[in-house]
Amino acid sequence: MQPGRDEDLTDPADLRARLRHVYWIGGGSGGGKSTIARRLADHHGWHLYATDDVMADHARRATPQEAPFLHEFVAMDMDERWVNRSPATMLETFHWFRGEGFGLIVEDLLRLPREPCVIVEGFRLLPHLVKPLLAAPEHAVWLLPTPGFRQAAFRSRAVPGEGFLRNTSDPAKAGRNLAERDQMFTRRLQEETERLQLPTIQVEIAMTEDDLAERVTTLFLDRMA
Repeated sequence: MQPGRDEDLTDPADLRARLRHVYWIGGGSGGGKSTIARRLADHHGWHLYATDDVMADHARRATPQEAPFLHEFVAMDMDERWVNRSPATMLETFHWFRGEGFGLIVEDLLRLPREPCVIVEGFRLLPHLVKPLLAAPEHAVWLLPTPGFRQAAFRSRAVPGEGFLRNTSDPAKAGRNLAERDQMFTRRLQEETERLQLPTIQVEIAMTEDDLAERVTTLFLDRMA
């Protein structure tokens, strides 16, 4: 059965059964989600579903009634988004942090074959939305980068001011706002995963990519055994 927009996606027991082949990697930005998910998918022959890759599609599919914060964000100019608002306001009003469009992720996953396993990754995987879909808590993990790790990761990616932030009137301030917002988001993830008793991994500077991949692999494969 191919799910459509009118299909009932509100039965947690049914969704857990239909998504028991799915493994989830969430977490804060710069924590290695994409890298580790890609490594696991390549090594084990799993299907990789990256939520960042479908954001534009989901933005088109979501109606204003389903995603009011998204449509407000789209109407803003770059300074309104990244310069003129406080990081706290940016955190509270960012559509993906509010869970808008998460149902579209579920719809997409239900369309995929149940073999091989699917590994889904991205910051949009909020713990309280993912938990009802888990066949077991060990089907998911959240990577929580320390501030030092995030800074090192972003320094290795690009020169400050590059990317979309250079389209603002003050890229340096926009970058600081974004960094503070993302740090607050990571703290929120840590609090929520602790409350919901879901697995996490603290990603520190001393941790290598191999170390992190091994820890995530052990968590998932022990559950499969």
